[in-house]
Amino acid sequence: MKRFGIFGIVILILTLVITGCEQKKASVLIIGDSISLGYTPFVQEELKEMAEVLHNPGNAQHTGTGLDSIQSWIGTENWDIIHFNWGLWDLCYRHPDSEVQGNRDKINGWITFELEDYGAQLDSIVQIMQQSTDAKLIFLVTTYVPEQEAGRHAEDAVRYNAVAKRIMQARGVIVHDIYEKSKQIHREYGKGTDDVHYLPEGYRELGSEVAAFLRQEMN
Repeated sequence: MKRFGIFGIVILILTLVITGCEQKKASVLIIGDSISLGYTPFVQEELKEMAEVLHNPGNAQHTGTGLDSIQSWIGTENWDIIHFNWGLWDLCYRHPDSEVQGNRDKINGWITFELEDYGAQLDSIVQIMQQSTDAKLIFLVTTYVPEQEAGRHAEDAVRYNAVAKRIMQARGVIVHDIYEKSKQIHREYGKGTDDVHYLPEGYRELGSEVAAFLRQEMN
């Protein structure tokens, strides 16, 4: 009985030591639009052994929504990494009479936010984040816009990304430049030459890219 008691204590101590040595999972918040909603489940699956990955509630839409909601999305959680993106909604043209999904219309519509407004609002969001959290901040550039997309000009993705990258450099924020890779993935697994979205295989590929980048930043 005495031996069993000592043996039990030894096992308990070893269990506590092993448990204490296990690395605490990183806490990761992904903020973004429908593209990020598509790839987040794949990121969660790939990083499940090392990170708790959450997405902001719903669609982060454009920088206007970001300014209104960023504080509530960050909350009081002690995030290790916040991986965030805005752009596709900001550069989208819409017209109330358009029958295309989302009222998109780059011919007759109005852009959501001009380049200067996008830059100013994105900069304000970054300042709020830096004041509100000690998390490592990672900005994901806007993904590929195909030429025939109804509400977006393909070249705007490049222009808006250039402004965003300048802001991130000035603020000391890490940039995850996935644009060229997203173009390759879209050509193989995109929903079409008139749609910025992806097939499940495309989101899986994007998720692998994001997971690999996050894994590198967690090491």
